[in-house]
Amino acid sequence: MIPKDPVMLLSFLNLKLRDFYVDLDNLCDDLDVDKSEIEQKLQQIGYSYDKGRNQFV
Repeated sequence: MIPKDPVMLLSFLNLKLRDFYVDLDNLCDDLDVDKSEIEQKLQQIGYSYDKGRNQFV
């Protein structure tokens, strides 16, 4: 289960991306979460996925 709070979700995802996944697609597939839903939730607090950095910035 992933955090519902956007700030906690940001921290959780960036940690997972840094330590365990090569990109957001792999993370979403592995955790069985909707990529667009995650991206929309983090856009609400001003963050978007940067593929080159493999993190939300």
